[in-house]
Amino acid sequence: MKKVVVIGSNSFSGADFVDLLLDDPEYEVIVVSRSPEKGRLFLPYKDRNDLSRFRFHRLDLNQDMSALCGLLEETKPAYVVNFAAQSEVAPSWAHPEQWFQTNAVAIAALGNYLKDQRWLERYVHISSPEVYGTTEGVVREDARLDPSTPYAASKAAGDLMLFTLVKNFDFPLVMIRATNVYGAHQQLFKIIPRTAIYLKLGRKIQLHGGGYAVKSYIHIRDVSRGEKAAMERGRHGEIYHLSPDEGVAVRHVVRLICEQAGKDFDRTTEVVAERLGQDKAYVIDSSKARSEFGWAPRVGLEQGLREVVEWVERDWELIQCEPLEYVHKR
Repeated sequence: MKKVVVIGSNSFSGADFVDLLLDDPEYEVIVVSRSPEKGRLFLPYKDRNDLSRFRFHRLDLNQDMSALCGLLEETKPAYVVNFAAQSEVAPSWAHPEQWFQTNAVAIAALGNYLKDQRWLERYVHISSPEVYGTTEGVVREDARLDPSTPYAASKAAGDLMLFTLVKNFDFPLVMIRATNVYGAHQQLFKIIPRTAIYLKLGRKIQLHGGGYAVKSYIHIRDVSRGEKAAMERGRHGEIYHLSPDEGVAVRHVVRLICEQAGKDFDRTTEVVAERLGQDKAYVIDSSKARSEFGWAPRVGLEQGLREVVEWVERDWELIQCEPLEYVHKR
């Protein structure tokens, strides 16, 4: 079995990627998170009967880099896939230095260690299309970086550092930029699960700027499949976009969930001010991943939204014990 170390396994995207890896008997999966391992509400692999190919380690990129490098030296994984990040946009304005510490400084330290390790076949880094800023037309992987928030700037800084290692040391980097992921087990404060939850609670759903910002919502399992393909077959030094066929306004997504729940859209929503630095559209081209990997999204938006609604219904007792707002962790 090949070993894969997944950093940031408690994240929504990291947890689903781990679950997908565990479907494949070729892999031993070693995961790392700064927080204690979450429960089955957020970690789909917790429902598995057999976790014999799985190990969890609690390590913080900012506080425990030497211990993390020790773990990597001990396990010598063929692949390292890094989801760890301070990932929220709006809170990044309050403490931008914390976002840069995790998304740029820690990445520089990790990359500097990994560049010298001959056992490493591929390092997969999860970036974000936020680094492009507000965009128009077809956005391909060679688009100019033009971040408009501290979060985006910190991600861009980390990305640029990694590419210096590619240029100077043939570092086996493969970078992923996926659009707006969603699905069951997502953080509860995100707009899609929050909409389903607020409809059950009878609370108003806030639409920032009226919800006219266009997002490219893509089901989490489609993204995980693309990430796995990039891990196995991605070309070193390349960026791969993962995106749906078209974008959709946030208000349309909320309307679809209201219709599935039998609720009136106008009565259950309210318009509030737009977020600072909110980009108007995220529509990026993913033809490279489609042509090189034969990858394409499989889960349609209405099906994916239905899965979220069903998850909220199924795990309602657990959800009621969780905070519904973002809780910042340094």
